[in-house]
Amino acid sequence: MAPLLHIDNFSLTFLAHGQEDAPPPVLENINLRIEPGETHALVGESGSGKSVTALSILRLLEETNRIQSTGSIVFAGQEITALDKKAIRAIRGNRIAMIFQEPMTALNPVYTIGNQLMEPLLLHQGLTKAQAHERALQLLVRTGIDNPEYRINCYPHQLSGGQRQRVIIAMALACRPQLLIADEPTTALDVTIQDQILQLIKDIQAEYGMAVLLITHDLPMVRKIADTVSIMHQGRIIEQNTMAQLFADPIEAYTRRLLAAVPRGIQPTRPGGPKLIEFQAVTCAFAMKSAWTDFLQRKNTVIKAVDQVSLSLNQGTTLGLVGESGSGKSTLALCLLGLTRFEGKVWYYPGTETHCLSALTSARFRPLRKELQIVFQDPFSSLSPRMTVEQIIAEGLQVHGLGGTKAERQALVEQALLDVELDPSTAGRFPHEFSGGQRQRIAIARAIILRPKLLILDEPTSALDMTIQKQIIELLRDLQQRFQLTYIFITHDLRVVRSLADQLAVMRHGRIVESGPAAAIFANPQQDYTRRLFNAAFDVTERMENPA
Repeated sequence: MAPLLHIDNFSLTFLAHGQEDAPPPVLENINLRIEPGETHALVGESGSGKSVTALSILRLLEETNRIQSTGSIVFAGQEITALDKKAIRAIRGNRIAMIFQEPMTALNPVYTIGNQLMEPLLLHQGLTKAQAHERALQLLVRTGIDNPEYRINCYPHQLSGGQRQRVIIAMALACRPQLLIADEPTTALDVTIQDQILQLIKDIQAEYGMAVLLITHDLPMVRKIADTVSIMHQGRIIEQNTMAQLFADPIEAYTRRLLAAVPRGIQPTRPGGPKLIEFQAVTCAFAMKSAWTDFLQRKNTVIKAVDQVSLSLNQGTTLGLVGESGSGKSTLALCLLGLTRFEGKVWYYPGTETHCLSALTSARFRPLRKELQIVFQDPFSSLSPRMTVEQIIAEGLQVHGLGGTKAERQALVEQALLDVELDPSTAGRFPHEFSGGQRQRIAIARAIILRPKLLILDEPTSALDMTIQKQIIELLRDLQQRFQLTYIFITHDLRVVRSLADQLAVMRHGRIVESGPAAAIFANPQQDYTRRLFNAAFDVTERMENPA
């Protein structure tokens, strides 16, 4: 039986305007077969060519780029590369559909969910508006969207990340495609939402008999869902095999390096030094205004983002703060830093002194800020695009009057870059000239140059490839040992926190549902919610490989 999709010796080059000599190809001799109903995972680091391969199947690159390609892409007996524009448009979104990585970017912010769901039905299926509306409601129900009659009239910004991803899946499945291309469909989602999305894709795949091309750098996800796997590196497929065989006996050194980068093991609990931070009954509430009523009145709804949280951590240790999006993890960090109003007390014990941070004015808090630093999830958003790396890292020195002369500050910046294993000669560059992993190192350098006692890490590795993630984790371990740093590590990646944290606190709906030594909780979680998180994050094989 012929494969549903057959890519044969396909190569692709981007042509620059006015360039006489063709640059090296970004894809080189790609060979790939996907059978009907099969799930094939295309795995590799950022820049390896995974998404370019997917976009080539749909011929989306030629819409905005000058390209040159050789080889063949055959889908259901049709040579994709030879189709005219009308014929390829009849396939896109109809017989081949795609789930993009970032749903907020993929969805149009000025149209309702319903309008965007109905579009492929009107375009490809020839339904009336009433029929398309009814089918759109059915799709929302099928993809697990609650209250679909209300949600269908919502705009993308009114939905959560998981709901937006479900809408994207509903749009992709509207015409019951033969092939679904899923490009990093769960990268930014919580482990429980990830598990739900993967299960949803598997259920609908079985129902429709659909093939899936999964593009990802998340190897544990591949282990859960894929039948066969291709490993990409620098524009080439260097290894292909069944999922079980590739994980059991990888051939290529690069594949072995990828598999070794998955965080494993449990951090032995360290007692650390004396107490550094203590939360006492911290509560942070926000008033949400509802829509106008018939009587031109608004009703305020109070949401407790953090609810009666009491917690402490010792110097030189790592507290892992885990939970789903909206559980209050980042809000608790903002309370500690005095960046939002709250009730309760936060105590800081840097040495012989004791500070009640919640009672300090802004002026009295400022001198302590150099000791309490934060690294955000997305370094590209948190680093100013108009400042050089040197200016970004040195800014804290200037604000706090540290470093003396300009030459002394330059020397401190160079040392900070060396501390995070970056070349000091790159100090004059701008953030966009660095990779994602390098930008995260710059964000860490900006924080540690002030020699803080506490470093809050808010999802610092969630958007990084496995190999880069491993490098950042090893860097954080080294910095903690050298400078006796204390970490609050906020994340939904339980593998990472299991390998780093001494203490663990699990948050849900603003409350701490379970806390204590990380090793003990991973070995024997007491709460149903904690067990549910662990079951979503770790499959049976991983639990057997990593006994507590």
